[in-house]
Amino acid sequence: MIELMDIRYVRLGTADLEGAVRYATETLGLELVGRETGRAYVRGDDRDHNICYIDGDPDDHTLGFELRTREELDAAATALDGAGVVVRHGTEAECAERRVMAYINFDDPTGNSIDLVLRPFHSGRRYFPSRDAGIIEFSHVGLKTSDAPRDEAFWTGLFNIRANDWIGDVPLMSFDAVHHRIALFPAVEPGVQHINFQVESIDDIMRSYYFLTEHQIRIVFGPGRHATSGAQFLYFEGPDGMIYEYSHGVRMIDEAHDRPRQFPFNNDAFCVWGSRPDIPEFQS
Repeated sequence: MIELMDIRYVRLGTADLEGAVRYATETLGLELVGRETGRAYVRGDDRDHNICYIDGDPDDHTLGFELRTREELDAAATALDGAGVVVRHGTEAECAERRVMAYINFDDPTGNSIDLVLRPFHSGRRYFPSRDAGIIEFSHVGLKTSDAPRDEAFWTGLFNIRANDWIGDVPLMSFDAVHHRIALFPAVEPGVQHINFQVESIDDIMRSYYFLTEHQIRIVFGPGRHATSGAQFLYFEGPDGMIYEYSHGVRMIDEAHDRPRQFPFNNDAFCVWGSRPDIPEFQS
């Protein structure tokens, strides 16, 4: 079993690097922490970075998870290879670009690019937001899947990941106490479907709702509250069609959540307040 211990970063190709950085700092409220030729690093917590924007194909996405030791990284490569998954080891230059000591890369069955990383960098300075959006941490992603049950079996079979709830065939999965770190949403192509940042309070969600509306940022879902995780949320569109989410109050899995629950794939399962999503992957 491959033991994931943290979700670390998302790497996103973008057709407009300057525009992506401007949006991330001025609108999303992240801190710009590094610029190199053809890429920029931003964050919303004490990790070195949460998102790396790369000048290139907007459909080029990679999700990074952290492993604890080099022995576990080597064992993960062996386990993936034994399952018929092609594994590539990062070069020294690629490790430096990702700001990690070592990593391997593979594709899940849909074709999502995944990094497993060793000793990713932390920052020696606290996160200082460019806009006070109330962000406290990078928390989870939605991943696209061409076959949710197949990909769920892949993740739960090889990794310390479990489904804590389902919406239709969509599993909301985690490797720790947070309700979900990955959710798999039906789509025809691979990629990151949305990126979530936790905020400190419902007040932060509502302040951002009015801020985003005033600045003519397209709201695609919310404000609302998820039936599954219990989190209050707001989804909105960024550059290259990427969906970002602020949420607060995500459920922690404990004895009270004694088994996964099955919800129908309908609007009520996505929002108990009655908000309707303008997101293709959330629509039946």
